[in-house]
Amino acid sequence: MRTFSHYAAVDPDRVAIVDEAGEITYGALKAEANRLSGGLLSAGVQPGESIAGLLPNGRHIVLAERAVTQLPLYFTPLNWHLTAPELAYVLRDANATVLLTVEAFRPLALAAAAEAGLAPDRVVVLDGTPTLTAGIGTDEPAGRGAGQRMLYTSGTTGRPKGVRRPLPGGTPEEAAAVVVARARLYHADHEDGRYLSVAPMYHAAPLAYAVQALEVGHTVRILSRWDARTALRAIEDDRITWTYVVPLMFGQWLAVDPAERGAADVSSLRSVVHTAAPCPVPVKRAMIEWLGPIIHEIYGGTEGSATFIDAEDWLTHPGSVGRARKGVALRIVDQDGRDLPSGEIGQVYFANAAMAFEYHRDPAKTAASTDAGYTSLGDIGYLDADGYLFLCDRGADTIISGGVNIYPAEIEQALAGHPDVLDACVVGAPDPEWGERVHAVVVLRDGAVTDAEAIREYLRDHLAGFKVPRTIEFRDAVPRSDVGKLLRRVLREELWEGRVERI
Repeated sequence: MRTFSHYAAVDPDRVAIVDEAGEITYGALKAEANRLSGGLLSAGVQPGESIAGLLPNGRHIVLAERAVTQLPLYFTPLNWHLTAPELAYVLRDANATVLLTVEAFRPLALAAAAEAGLAPDRVVVLDGTPTLTAGIGTDEPAGRGAGQRMLYTSGTTGRPKGVRRPLPGGTPEEAAAVVVARARLYHADHEDGRYLSVAPMYHAAPLAYAVQALEVGHTVRILSRWDARTALRAIEDDRITWTYVVPLMFGQWLAVDPAERGAADVSSLRSVVHTAAPCPVPVKRAMIEWLGPIIHEIYGGTEGSATFIDAEDWLTHPGSVGRARKGVALRIVDQDGRDLPSGEIGQVYFANAAMAFEYHRDPAKTAASTDAGYTSLGDIGYLDADGYLFLCDRGADTIISGGVNIYPAEIEQALAGHPDVLDACVVGAPDPEWGERVHAVVVLRDGAVTDAEAIREYLRDHLAGFKVPRTIEFRDAVPRSDVGKLLRRVLREELWEGRVERI
């Protein structure tokens, strides 16, 4: 099987990564990974322990992942937007025994480690002269075995939780074979590929796709931070063949001046994969019109993936996130756990034996999100007669107004179709009569001139009257995470602050 190790051995001069520091070859990356693995072993790290990484987008997070996961260890990348106390929580929860970082993050890493009770000598600065690897050679380390990434959920509904899977056993190459096979699903297994990494790599998907690109022998171009125009230039200059983005980035690409966007040569692209957040139908349709039928969507989360849909299927089922992937079973259940027929809305559950997991040190959350081997991410949706899954919303975000369930995502989708609306977030606001009322926060496009009543009038043509927001507020931005997920709880808490009773 051709994997990262194969390419490093037979074609060591092949370029593995291009980042702001320049190029690094497969051979050099493998050698440095071996050295770091050896250093971890020399420091007394034991099988099953967790190694954390506070690392920016670039070669060092990939180096750390390659080094840790060729040993029977867990690798936990950390969100560098967090404060020291927030990072310390993750370090403690993961029981991390080493923290890998870079010079730019050293003060933050040391502060977090101190608060978590991790000794300073267990903080390793990879772009310095770490004593951890002093005198360590570049041969493959003894005791190689497939490791695992243990990532933390984005915490959109509370504190982040570690998603822990069993160590796979076997060799790293045997574990990589599954990753290589998965690349065929979205046509990312082509020869001489060049992958563009644009999203924060401490998240599950951005890191996984970059590693997958290496496992199939591709060159990975890494941007330190997302910028729509910079990404367009990178696609053109580096002849990028595939990439992973989130729907927020779609919108920002489409917001680039049409003449400038049209002049960019994106003809090298063969595949664009997106996940992480719902994509408004008008946005995805516009992306397909621009790039062609090369856009693939996967529904899931840090916990695992459930469905897949390509562009051609999506065009005949607009708004769907696809059908169950091979080896995955889907269920839609009501509040009593009964299975619902097609067309009826309920909580979405999926089962994938290959992705068994638990929430680390949180058996209650694990039990609450699972049912007879099925897992739920908390999403509400329905299956059509052909087995295509449509998502309505997150269960925790459902608005209950006068005893009627209203799904904010449906209203946000309708708002996205308004020509003057750039972004929107819908939540339930307190209402003395109805319990909650539909409240929308709207961001207008530059130069747009409209008002709340004009927007409501537009929505009445697309939604039932009880779904039309009774109050509309205009702001410069709505709260989103760094991968574009709406943080509705931020607005909800703002609106409900000071109230004893909450819906």
